[in-house]
Amino acid sequence: MELIRGEYNLRPEHRGCVATIGNFDGIHLGHQAVLGQLAEKADELGLPTTVISFEPLPREYFSHGRSATRLARLREKVQALKRYSVDRLLLLHFNEAMAALTAEEFVQQILVDKLGIRHLVIGDDFRFGKGRHGDFEYLTEAGKQHGFQVSNMLPFPFGEERVSSTRIREALIQGDLVTAEKLLGRPYRLSGRVIHGNKLGRKIGFHTANMRFGNYNPPLSGIFVVEVYGLDHEPWPGVASLGVRPTIDENNTEYFLEVHLFDFDQLIYGRHLMVDFLHKLRDEVKYDNLDDLTAQIQQDAEDARAYLEQRKTR
Repeated sequence: MELIRGEYNLRPEHRGCVATIGNFDGIHLGHQAVLGQLAEKADELGLPTTVISFEPLPREYFSHGRSATRLARLREKVQALKRYSVDRLLLLHFNEAMAALTAEEFVQQILVDKLGIRHLVIGDDFRFGKGRHGDFEYLTEAGKQHGFQVSNMLPFPFGEERVSSTRIREALIQGDLVTAEKLLGRPYRLSGRVIHGNKLGRKIGFHTANMRFGNYNPPLSGIFVVEVYGLDHEPWPGVASLGVRPTIDENNTEYFLEVHLFDFDQLIYGRHLMVDFLHKLRDEVKYDNLDDLTAQIQQDAEDARAYLEQRKTR
């Protein structure tokens, strides 16, 4: 998949495509349905597929970073899109200039002049342009004028509600990984590069692969049963702590992911790992001393192993 950062990097060879537009946060079942239709239409027309998305997400721009946490960072979104036969990802920088574009200007400048789209697939609730005035009806009329067709994807239902990033985020906040997995079509995943930590895990007998997330706060925290990808043998089982580590530094606000891999003794600093969250064991807790923390980690590891054994028999 080709990643194109900004409309100014579009070239003449990028013209002529089947496209879709959206945040695609989490690439859930609804997004997957859109991508499936995108691939079918592209195959029918013999054209490449282009996903148009934004960074930062529009809601993050308008809320000045105070909006609900996204499900996936950009790298995770890119990794997910690669699995769905997407040829190109056009990443538009959502800034003051982009926010000021009217629906008409967006269609003319991006879809027509730059991409020369032949077919557009959008979700039923898609809105765009200054004041969110652009919608399916507008795009249908614009398509007649500029020579492209538009397909409208209906909501993807799950139970009595539609699948949405908001619904998945709420499930993760509540620790409901079962519902999140059903809506995503796969376990919730975080990825990162293994860094050097404070070596505390080594001191107390539980080596950990540590990852940090900077300004990104995932929509869940606590102690989890996990499976890890990116090692020589995968998936590798383990137990993980995700949160601000209150026992280590009560003033810390940055999220860390610390994964204890079962029966594993290799040095993997610098490796990029993907961690699937299978089951939440408990919330993150501040302990008064390292002995209490060590005892709880031991219990967490036993509980995680028991869960994984039980999972094998399902």
